[in-house]
Amino acid sequence: MSVPDYMQCAEDHQTLLVVVQPIGIVPEESFFRIYKRIAAVSQVNVRDSQRVLYIRYRHHYPPENNEWGDFQTHRKVVGLITITDCSSAKDWPQTFEKFHLQKEMYGSTLYDSRLFVFGLQGEIAEQPRTDVAFYPSYDECETVEKRIEDFIESLFIVLESKRLDRATDKSGDKIPLLCVPFEKKDFVGLDTDSRHYKKRCQGRMRKHVGDLCLQAGMLQDSLVHYHMAVELLRSVNDFLWLGAALEGLCSASVIYHYPGGTGGKVGSRRAQGGSLSAEAGNRHRPGAQEVLIDPGALTSNGINADTSAEIGRAKNCLSPEDIIDKYKEAISYYGKYKNAGVIELEACVKAVRVLAIQKRSMEASEFLQNAVYINLRQLSEEEKIQRYSILSELYERIGFHRKSAFFKRIAAMQCAAPSIPEPGWRACYKLLLETLPGYSLSLDPKDFSKGTHRGWAAVQMRLLHELVYASRRMGNPALCVRHLSFLLQTMLDFLSDQEKKDVTQSLESYTAKCPGTMEFITLPDGLKLPPVPFTKLPIVRSVKLLNLPTSLRPHKMKSLLGQNVSTKSPFIYSPIIAHSRGEERNKKIDFQWVQGDVCEVQLMVYNPMPFELRVENMGLLTTGVEFESLPAALSLPAESGLYPVTLVGVPQTTGQITVNGYHTSVFGVFSDCLLDNLPGVKTNGCTVEVIPALPRLQISTSLPRSAHTLQPSSGDEISTNVSVQLYNGETQQLIIKLENIGTEPLEKLEVTAKTVNTKEKLYGDFLSWKLEDTLSQFPLKPGKIATFTVNIKVKLDFSCQENLLQDLSDDGISVSGLPLSSPFRQVVKPRVETKPINPQESSKVGDFSHVKVSACHQNECKLLVLSSEVRTASYWPDLQKREFKMKITKTVKNVLQHFIGLFHRFGECFACFVVFDTFPTRICVLY
Repeated sequence: MSVPDYMQCAEDHQTLLVVVQPIGIVPEESFFRIYKRIAAVSQVNVRDSQRVLYIRYRHHYPPENNEWGDFQTHRKVVGLITITDCSSAKDWPQTFEKFHLQKEMYGSTLYDSRLFVFGLQGEIAEQPRTDVAFYPSYDECETVEKRIEDFIESLFIVLESKRLDRATDKSGDKIPLLCVPFEKKDFVGLDTDSRHYKKRCQGRMRKHVGDLCLQAGMLQDSLVHYHMAVELLRSVNDFLWLGAALEGLCSASVIYHYPGGTGGKVGSRRAQGGSLSAEAGNRHRPGAQEVLIDPGALTSNGINADTSAEIGRAKNCLSPEDIIDKYKEAISYYGKYKNAGVIELEACVKAVRVLAIQKRSMEASEFLQNAVYINLRQLSEEEKIQRYSILSELYERIGFHRKSAFFKRIAAMQCAAPSIPEPGWRACYKLLLETLPGYSLSLDPKDFSKGTHRGWAAVQMRLLHELVYASRRMGNPALCVRHLSFLLQTMLDFLSDQEKKDVTQSLESYTAKCPGTMEFITLPDGLKLPPVPFTKLPIVRSVKLLNLPTSLRPHKMKSLLGQNVSTKSPFIYSPIIAHSRGEERNKKIDFQWVQGDVCEVQLMVYNPMPFELRVENMGLLTTGVEFESLPAALSLPAESGLYPVTLVGVPQTTGQITVNGYHTSVFGVFSDCLLDNLPGVKTNGCTVEVIPALPRLQISTSLPRSAHTLQPSSGDEISTNVSVQLYNGETQQLIIKLENIGTEPLEKLEVTAKTVNTKEKLYGDFLSWKLEDTLSQFPLKPGKIATFTVNIKVKLDFSCQENLLQDLSDDGISVSGLPLSSPFRQVVKPRVETKPINPQESSKVGDFSHVKVSACHQNECKLLVLSSEVRTASYWPDLQKREFKMKITKTVKNVLQHFIGLFHRFGECFACFVVFDTFPTRICVLY
């Protein structure tokens, strides 16, 4: 026997093998539709008996395996059912001849056969026949199941007669020696009259009768015969048949202990009348291993109602532990014969299925390891694929998931072996996908963001590369891009620098033909591959929503009641409300965006790649309002540190907008990266309110801008600084131009003036204006310009001011955000030493040759003159050791011409060279 049946179970020893085959040209769909109906009749209750017959159907069975029918009767084809199409009477003789030729193939073992003819009508179809059934079409064949039951009953009659004939003790007749095919030449010339030979014949016949009893539903009798056969065969060292007797004893004991079957989902027994599942039916295709049709128990609880039989059964039946021991012994005997490799392999598979039910995984793995090293003949590539697939399935059943994945991967590689003329890359790809769970690998990138990496990264990367290669050989570039993207995203931390370069180059070559998208890819078997966003290219560490620029920020207009009072709750404080508001604050931001204005979000990113990373089409993903994202492109240096990137967009409608993430295009792969899927990302909130569009006003003046800011503006104010120099009593006009540069009309204008640090120096209105002409142009349409004039008039009082020097050294006056510098203030470099400018003229009238000026502070700016001798004009009496008091009256002919004022340095003031042109003399003050 050369072809192993990897789907066999221990309970198959009680089944009758029936082959169902087509004759001539039969549509495949029609054949398998009838085959399913036939296979549904998997067990039949024998009339006038409590026994049940179990049937195993095959649509393909090697004839050479039939030669082992005497060794184990469940391998013998005892029934043949053929299906054919015959539309005319003239084709009937040829069809019937083919039926006879088909019977001759299994003729030595057949008990009975049937021919189902579809499409033939007329006189021939009306003739009553027992071995032929005529049906008009495949849709009009209601009696198929009934004819199959009758066919099985005929098989039982033959089986029972053979059992009785073999079981009857005919002491006067010689018992024939049952042989397997390779033994026949070894027994030529043996002494048939020896006691050793007779015991061999008796032992083998006892074993054969035990098989027939088991098939006939007589479990207790089969146990008795198996025990007797074991004793006889052990005494003559007939190891091959001793192993078969031990295996039969194990099978009968398994049927008793496990009435539900050991075949799992595929080989599990079905209750009477149960139909074949669609999955099982689909696996019945040409060239494939058929699904076992395993029957149910003898009774509802698996125990015969006869108590006497139960007593005997309990005595002869093996315990669950002894079953495994006997399997080991039987397999060791099979191992002595190189021609029994298939029998040994199948026995290992049966033992593993039993151990899987007993949950003895380690012992099961030993049987499987033995099965791996069983040397069979030169197997074809298809048989190798089947062998490795079954080994993978059995390892999966006992919980050895990685071992299962290993053999399934070998089966996948075998599908594309060089010796195959047409490699099956689709089958290879499908088997590779089935190995993923065993290597702790999932094609969903979300599974890799839940914590630490699971599995061996090196093996996982090798498997992903094999998936890429199989996808390319299948001619599916979209699959190549998806698997390469997954490899780069999930295995980035385990790739070397050279591997990163190689993977990205391959990815760019594939995306040039088929760009990567965020769409699901549906495979032919229905499996959907999720998209793979590049959340690590680049890596984002923080996301911050930015407020609008100061000039664009909206400000609430003050109501008559002042600060708005929340009226959402009548209670002053509620812990529930406070808690919910706290959670909302974590997500919602306290500033606002404006419809139609450009809004910004800042991302801190870095490049983990060893080369420059180009990111194209990077923009924001939002929900809540209509948002126009303005994509950006950036280039990050190799292995850069944190790098700020600002993404901008324009909200088109109002409401609550939530920034969910960003989209990128890297290496030709488009990615939508959601913030929820980014581990360790810091954010100041994701939701902000978008208010309706507001007017935008641009102001320009006729005066030049000032280089100095006299008063820092607060966060709520926008200021501009212009400067003008005026003499006392001089008037100048300031023309202010208002331009509406927004999209909304400007409806309201208010102008106010504020004087800062004047210290009552001004008389009258310093600033004055009239808005009647300007307000007549309101509402100001977008793009329109309005102007109004501000009159600036300087009117200072220089009399009766003791602290005039400080007053003149003030920083100036700020009016309505338009600061004006003092016209009398000049800044010069202070002198280091105190010495006269011209010592030769120190004796002149009005010259102070020894004058010292004390330090002047901001809060107290006074000049103190210390001198032992003073020479001055009569206009300045009594100046020794007194405060220097200056009076400028209206009678002064020449108002101040030159004044070098105070120089501020680190909060201190120093008096500098001062020149007064006064009447009636010139006064110089030195330090």
